[in-house]
Amino acid sequence: MPNLLILGGTTEANALARAVADLGVAATYSYAGRVDNPRPQPLPTRVGGFGGAEGLARHVRDTGVTHVIDATHPFAAQMSRNAIAACQQTQTPLAALTRAEWTAAPADRWQHVPDIAGAVAALAGPPRRVFLAVGRMHLEEFAAQPQHHYLLRLVDEPGPLPFADCDVVVSRGPFTVEEDTALMRRHRTELVVSKNAGGTGARAKLDAARALGIPVLMIDRPRLPRRVELTSVPRVLDWLAHSGVDLGV
Repeated sequence: MPNLLILGGTTEANALARAVADLGVAATYSYAGRVDNPRPQPLPTRVGGFGGAEGLARHVRDTGVTHVIDATHPFAAQMSRNAIAACQQTQTPLAALTRAEWTAAPADRWQHVPDIAGAVAALAGPPRRVFLAVGRMHLEEFAAQPQHHYLLRLVDEPGPLPFADCDVVVSRGPFTVEEDTALMRRHRTELVVSKNAGGTGARAKLDAARALGIPVLMIDRPRLPRRVELTSVPRVLDWLAHSGVDLGV
């Protein structure tokens, strides 16, 4: 009998969970535990880490997982590396449900940097009003550039922040171009810092920046070992069917 493990936390993972639940396939949805109030899922859910690749491999063996789908955020690189290693150790089929990367249009003003450290370094210089759209995990690193006024949009209340000069908006996407245009105008944004997350849910800020002529500091995705990468829920279901899972369709 199939027993899927979905490494989730993204919009795409939520859509996959609904599809799998509708098909009646046994599966567990795993959250990393970085969001205070995760969305309820139509599948049994676990929250928290596994203890590295070895811990994930042990979980796969102990719970009889037959297939792993990595539908984590494109920047959850360590979790993805752990999934690759654990599935290699246990000889468990693995596929990643990934989003296509964003690409710049002719009117976009993007500067690419390879990682968070590159983004922090690129912020050296005179004070600017910066929309720091990178989530709460990396805020401490950007405190190395305290001269800027930072606009932070976060899913949960962040608690103490490492910036003396910042505004916080607590909101959960997806957002519209109109909303993000109004947000940037209201906060007089001069620069957007964004991870290349891909997908549609967080793209509005880039379209708004283009419309307003605001430059974007784009953080490229981390590079991962080779794996099966699929870009839609139907393709994941097709992969499962070809991997021996009876989807009843």
